[in-house]
Amino acid sequence: MFLSQRRDGEVEVFFLPVTTKNPGRHDYAVEVPEIEKRRAGLDLSTQLWVIANEVNSDVLSESFYFEPDGRLGSFSMAFVKRVQGVMIEALKSKNLRAVTRWEPPAD
Repeated sequence: MFLSQRRDGEVEVFFLPVTTKNPGRHDYAVEVPEIEKRRAGLDLSTQLWVIANEVNSDVLSESFYFEPDGRLGSFSMAFVKRVQGVMIEALKSKNLRAVTRWEPPAD
């Protein structure tokens, strides 16, 4: 996750999605091992993947993805580096896409 303050003062967060949907063999994804699920406080009984070729952005104050008092877990640096490696592969092959999860203000 990466945070950035926009010109309007809002905080925009950039993050990679974690999904239960099997990404298939052609996607840039890393399966989340059990130890990493434990570290992040995720469901141990569900297969999960980090999608490394999709970067989501959202405005923190308006986000439906983050609860105000919710718990934020984290992955180990070794796992993050593994995901970063796959993300770099996606970037080099021009398969990295950005998805905006917020509505831009109307002019």
